Amino acid sequence: MARPIAVAITGGIGAGKTEALRSFARHGAATVSSDEIVHHLLRRADVRDAVVERMGHGIVGPDGEIDRNALATVVFNDRDALAWLESTLHPLVSAEYLQWREQLAALPEAPQVCVTEVPLLYETGGDSRFDKVVVITAPSKLRRARSQVATDDRASRLLDDREKVARADYSYKNIGTIEELDAFVGSVMDDLVSA
Repeated sequence: MARPIAVAITGGIGAGKTEALRSFARHGAATVSSDEIVHHLLRRADVRDAVVERMGHGIVGPDGEIDRNALATVVFNDRDALAWLESTLHPLVSAEYLQWREQLAALPEAPQVCVTEVPLLYETGGDSRFDKVVVITAPSKLRRARSQVATDDRASRLLDDREKVARADYSYKNIGTIEELDAFVGSVMDDLVSA
């Protein structure tokens, strides 16, 4: 059973990780974002109940599901709540990702490359689970303009871009067009599948 080459995309808030992930999909990679996995996990009864018990019923929306915006407001104003949520979710996200990767490998026509967007890759030690790492960077002014998420407090918890680039297999400064980003991703895919 040939396992796909496992690639992680990481980088700062608003750098263009999600667009890079879309580009990898256009180039034939199987893709998933950690955010998609978290969204799935928060709908799982055991996870939902644990999060509501810790964070309170104020995070539950009218549909009975966790309101992710309400949850974000709570955890980004309470470092202990954020630490608890991350320590609860990170192992579950890793397990889901590894299961997804095994399912891909078992397919009759497994993809050659699978790519996961992992914002806190180096910060959580998650890079050891991947064959290759792609770091997407952009100047802070541009990242702030692209992101609807407040970056100040969250950015202080992230490794500096220079350190991420030094540790990565591939890096891209995302200051141009989507077509330029797509060309970079195409070159990475060519390199991965020709190795």
